[in-house]
Amino acid sequence: MDISVQRFEDGGETRLFIEGVLDAVTVSAVRPTLEAAVAEHHRPVVVDLSRLRLIDSCGVGALVEVYKKARANDCPFEVSGACQQPLAILKLLHLDHELFRDSHEPTVPRRLPPNGIRREASC
Repeated sequence: MDISVQRFEDGGETRLFIEGVLDAVTVSAVRPTLEAAVAEHHRPVVVDLSRLRLIDSCGVGALVEVYKKARANDCPFEVSGACQQPLAILKLLHLDHELFRDSHEPTVPRRLPPNGIRREASC
């Protein structure tokens, strides 16, 4: 498997560093660590993706599922450090607004035009 998860207690938060490829093959190795960190919910959980080279729909699904569990348990949960392909995928799915802390450049909030028709933001 091309995946590694390291857990550190850093100040008042739990940091999880995911390194390698988070896909259909490796997600089962990562999910228990993510779920355990959120289940403890006595401290915020930050998932650092700065060492993640690739993510697919299964990897994204695992992050979203754990994020939802964290919210249901009032456990702060954030993703940081995503770059290259993982960042592009999360932005494409508009998850960067929901999951990210400081991992990418600020994005311009989308606004409804005066006529109420929503237009996609230009790149």
